[in-house]
Amino acid sequence: MTVLLEFKENLRSFYGKHGAYLTPIAKFLFALLVFWQIRARIGYMERLNSIALLLILALVCSILPTAVMLLVAAVMVTLHCFALSLPAGAIAFVLFVIMYLLYFRFAPQYAYNALLTPLSYLLGVPYVMPVANGLLQSPAAVVPTVCGIVTYYFLDGITVNESSLAGAVEEEQLIAKFQEIIKQFTGNREMYLSVAVAVMVMLTVYLIRRLPVNYAWTFAIVIGVLVQFLVFLIGYMQFGMKNRSGMLAIGCAVSAALLVVLQFFFFNLDYTRTERVQFEDDEYYYYVKAVPKRYVSTGRKTVKKISENKRKREQKESVTRAELMKDMDIRLEDDEEEAEEDS
Repeated sequence: MTVLLEFKENLRSFYGKHGAYLTPIAKFLFALLVFWQIRARIGYMERLNSIALLLILALVCSILPTAVMLLVAAVMVTLHCFALSLPAGAIAFVLFVIMYLLYFRFAPQYAYNALLTPLSYLLGVPYVMPVANGLLQSPAAVVPTVCGIVTYYFLDGITVNESSLAGAVEEEQLIAKFQEIIKQFTGNREMYLSVAVAVMVMLTVYLIRRLPVNYAWTFAIVIGVLVQFLVFLIGYMQFGMKNRSGMLAIGCAVSAALLVVLQFFFFNLDYTRTERVQFEDDEYYYYVKAVPKRYVSTGRKTVKKISENKRKREQKESVTRAELMKDMDIRLEDDEEEAEEDS
């Protein structure tokens, strides 16, 4: 544990010194990952698939607010959908306008949620985001998280029905495709299940981690992961998706491990040294429970090189001081003898 705590403190110190450079680099890599996943999943417009263009867009997003990255990603997805078919592009445009208005109204500071949530689904660990958001953020973070879930299932439906949506169509076929996309999107029971579970888990975890009890974050993580596993398992059995139970168990286990790492970096407390403090002012009495964070000071090794000449010089100075003290003692004894004779 000491080694891990030292690593944590060294990492924090390193980021504190070089954060001005590390933050843009991290944003650049994250933006590039988002744009690359869009290209890989729905790269229907060839002009937007240029690697040079993706690098330029990621570089621009690295020095601008995260909301710009979210806007660029939404525009790219909409253009790719228009390249596939007019109905897909039109529905994507309307959907993103509604979600963007909700995002700006309720949670403009949580832009990363709308981007990280679809990525977590693509990486096979969608159960991390609801618990992590409940641990680190306020209930307002539910809005961008739900937007990210809806975006993922919309794009998943587009890719599944890609062959039937592509190509030029007549007016009657165009209306039929509009209806097909809307029916497929609004009739996705798994999407509704995911949204309901995410909202329930985020609020539950948020309430538990704010309780004044020991190991609140640990209880919140365990309960959040278990609730997701049980509710999804019951939902999959009701929808006839029993083949997803294995991936559900693996995803929850991996998510729990990632959440433990998250807790170590953001809420690592030492409950063995808990203190209770009581004080008052003119109007109130205060009862405070103080739990210290686990912390180790990172020692710095210094090597002092002593040359042979310096060692001899120090020895010579020490001899000189000894002789001086001896002389002082003799003088003090002489002064005492003279004082006795005078008396």
